[in-house]
Amino acid sequence: MSSRERILGRVRRALADVPADEGPYEEAVARDYLREHGRRSTEETVELLAENLVDYRAIVHRCDAEELPLLVMRLLAERGSQEVLVPPGLPPEWLSAADPVRIHDRAADTAQRLDRVDSVLTGCAVAIAETGTIVLDGSPEQGRRRISLVPDHHICVVRVPDQVVSSVPKALERLDPARPLTWISGPSATSDIELDRVEGVHGPRTLEVILLG
Repeated sequence: MSSRERILGRVRRALADVPADEGPYEEAVARDYLREHGRRSTEETVELLAENLVDYRAIVHRCDAEELPLLVMRLLAERGSQEVLVPPGLPPEWLSAADPVRIHDRAADTAQRLDRVDSVLTGCAVAIAETGTIVLDGSPEQGRRRISLVPDHHICVVRVPDQVVSSVPKALERLDPARPLTWISGPSATSDIELDRVEGVHGPRTLEVILLG
């Protein structure tokens, strides 16, 4: 008997006393949880997103489309970035005022090469106000999952209000579960048993979010 057969046999024995008329799991679990907590205007939802991003130690900026290239240039200059990682579908005007070396997202690049890049600039799929979470789904203006995890500095542009939702259930309605989703709540951080916080272990040490609207 193979390991697979032994495991399936145990499952069948465990389910032997389940009544035949019992509904499937999808029907048995209630789905009547709140889709959002409280009612907010669009402006209040955006403000909540900004507050929660800051609470997670992200750095939040606001600008309009005309100001965006100059803001990106300033953020890269303040960081001293000589190279910036660019997803294939990034709008070219976002970097029109900056002059770093553009490193394009290529499958051949190793983790060591990506680690030498100073910054990465991406868009996002959706931003969740109640949790202060940015979600990337690998679309052309976001690139592969790894480009937002290896470089130490991530600048992420969120279109306001189009890409801002109030809650996780509302975000899930917009996302394709078959895509490579990356959920980002502030810069990478972890703590040991002594509660000493270390940033930059599992992703960027610095996350800057631009609310573009």
